[in-house]
Amino acid sequence: MEPIQISGRRGLPDSPVLNTLYGTLYDPASPLADENGFKKNYIEAFRELKVTNIRWPGGNFLMAYNWQDGIGPKNQRPARINMAWGGIDNNHVGTDEWFALNKSVGSENIVAVNLGLATIQDAAYWVEYCNYPKGTYYSDLRAKYGHSAPYKVKIWDLGNEVDGKPWELGHKNAEDYIEIAREAAKAMKAVDNNIDFVACGSSWYSNPNGWDEWNRKILNGLGDRIKYLSIHSYWENSPDYYTQMGASARIFDDRIKITAGEINAVSNTQGFKNPIYLSVDEWGAFGGNFMSVLPVAQSFNSFIRHADVVKMGNFTLLTSLLSNDPKKGNFKSPLFHTFKLFSTNCRGNAIDTYVQCDTFSTEKYKGIPYLDVSATYSRETNTAYVNVVNRHKDKAIATDITGISGEFTGKAEVSVVTTRDLQEAFTFDKQNDYIPVKTDVEIKNNKLSYSFPPHSFTQIRIELKKR
Repeated sequence: MEPIQISGRRGLPDSPVLNTLYGTLYDPASPLADENGFKKNYIEAFRELKVTNIRWPGGNFLMAYNWQDGIGPKNQRPARINMAWGGIDNNHVGTDEWFALNKSVGSENIVAVNLGLATIQDAAYWVEYCNYPKGTYYSDLRAKYGHSAPYKVKIWDLGNEVDGKPWELGHKNAEDYIEIAREAAKAMKAVDNNIDFVACGSSWYSNPNGWDEWNRKILNGLGDRIKYLSIHSYWENSPDYYTQMGASARIFDDRIKITAGEINAVSNTQGFKNPIYLSVDEWGAFGGNFMSVLPVAQSFNSFIRHADVVKMGNFTLLTSLLSNDPKKGNFKSPLFHTFKLFSTNCRGNAIDTYVQCDTFSTEKYKGIPYLDVSATYSRETNTAYVNVVNRHKDKAIATDITGISGEFTGKAEVSVVTTRDLQEAFTFDKQNDYIPVKTDVEIKNNKLSYSFPPHSFTQIRIELKKR
């Protein structure tokens, strides 16, 4: 997560209207602040969502960030221009503060090193500060600043969106990125040989040289050194409902499928012995109404369907999951509740589903099923969750759900998130209306029948008999 200043002009010290970190999540003067300056309501929300990791700092901000500006006494930290987003960063949130936040949330620390404007040595020194036990300059500096025990950060991102030539500070072509990333990995491993790396896949989908070609080059050049390849994928908005719900879903899913195919192909041709997984460490759909909710649900469905390769994800603007009214405070919108249904319930294993329903078409894509479906199964609880987005704008779709492996038992519990008005802005006063509606559905002969409301997300909890 990075400090994005919404009104800042790139490279100029503007006074922002909103900062996604300072004043939003971190505000020591707030009555809601904990001992580390982070707001307790956000921490409680992240814990409720069971967030598993939050990376620091990530985003475009990273590629001009000097991690050493963010350690030590806060009154001695230098203020710097936020070269990615504008405004001034006082560096009051740095490595130790961010790790304290993760500890409060119960989430894992993931660190992204600057391979834009910084050096390989800066990256190696950061590993030393975080992970080396004691007896060196940076490990002892960590102890001096109140943290004698090493943080043991396991996962390290090698830069951010390095292919993004139009916007990224310190952009590099694939060959130059491979060279600096290999050397950085070598130096960082010399400090701690137990760490794993995430290499930058593509985020520039309009790249005239082909975003898939970037990924292929990075896999060939770095595949033997990494555990993850990252891609960033944001939902593509459209004024047309079915283009947004259908074509954009295909685009999102195709980016994962194509990259997964490249990982498989290059791993086989190069004979890599290490498995390589996919980290979608920036994703999201934005907007203050229901038109952002169904894309988020479909994104989760895509992750679950590709759970063999997608092993990590980071929702961009994590703080946006808790909506805010400037006068009345924070509240939980349908976006929060949808996210929670996935993040808290869909644990265990992904299971295959077969879907037969009517379809629709857009200008580019044909035969898109109205129902977008994923399913998971937990051996620990003997429970399956079926996640269904009805993409039909106006019609409910009646469906039979049949189990072909395992025996359903009891009643199915159904949770529904929907709205009458897709364009209506979320409001503080309606927060109680946003809580998912729960009902029970009878199960007969290992089958249940349900009618999915139009433009809705539904999660069905089904218990199975123990074998």
